[in-house]
Amino acid sequence: MSTAELVNHKPGRSYLLSAVAIVSSVVVFVIPFAFIVLTAMKDRQQAADLDFTWPHQFQFVQNFVEVVKARDYMLVIAFINSTILTVASVAGMVVLAAMAGFVLQRRRSKWNGFINFLVLSGLIIPPAVVPTIWVLQKLGLFKTMPGLILIEIAFGLSFCILLFRAFVATIPRELDEAAIIDGAGPLRLFFRVIFPLLRSVIITVVVVQSVNVFNDFVNPLYFLPGDQNATVQLTLYNFSGQFSTQYNLLFMDILLITIPPLIMFLFFNRQIVAGMTSGAIKG
Repeated sequence: MSTAELVNHKPGRSYLLSAVAIVSSVVVFVIPFAFIVLTAMKDRQQAADLDFTWPHQFQFVQNFVEVVKARDYMLVIAFINSTILTVASVAGMVVLAAMAGFVLQRRRSKWNGFINFLVLSGLIIPPAVVPTIWVLQKLGLFKTMPGLILIEIAFGLSFCILLFRAFVATIPRELDEAAIIDGAGPLRLFFRVIFPLLRSVIITVVVVQSVNVFNDFVNPLYFLPGDQNATVQLTLYNFSGQFSTQYNLLFMDILLITIPPLIMFLFFNRQIVAGMTSGAIKG
């Protein structure tokens, strides 16, 4: 094949792949989301058909109010709990993972291989639920928000450390040396010099882990049971029994707990990609 044929061939292939990707995205994401929105707007009788049709009568406001008021405003309590859980857990992940990634990248020692093995183990080995519950019970943290926050931090820390470590590798060591010459101690060096330079990867970790923690179902179910401790994903589990025949209310609940993560991804999509690729390319 000649050079001219290659030039003419590649754009056509690129357009074909782009079209396939767009169609796949529409089928996998847009159509299900549209189905959720339409069902959440229907009345009880039409929603029971579970078909992809336009609502005969719009009841978005009525369904919204009924879902919010259900079970003594359980959804409102769940949003408050999920917000506290997400903010505290992600803040802990960012600070701890950034410090660990900085130390692992900058200070080489005989323990680095073992520590790296532990970090990778956190990604590969599934968590043991029963022993974890036993440990939380002995510490008096079972069925408490601080206990669940520690669980979320522990389970998400490995991924965050890998991201921060890769990004720290792109920061010149000369900055460390200059700060040390100016009299900066370890904490001042990290928080005043290194930490501000991690902005892009911090945004990536905040958005990705916020969505993971906010959408987490298993950990709150095991480690924080109870209606007063419910998170947004547990409301879906609880409402599925209460509204099993009222699909309009069930899908309204699904819509309400889907909107916050969707908004975060829409606003921070570019920052997520930049934070995850910069360390990979430069490291």
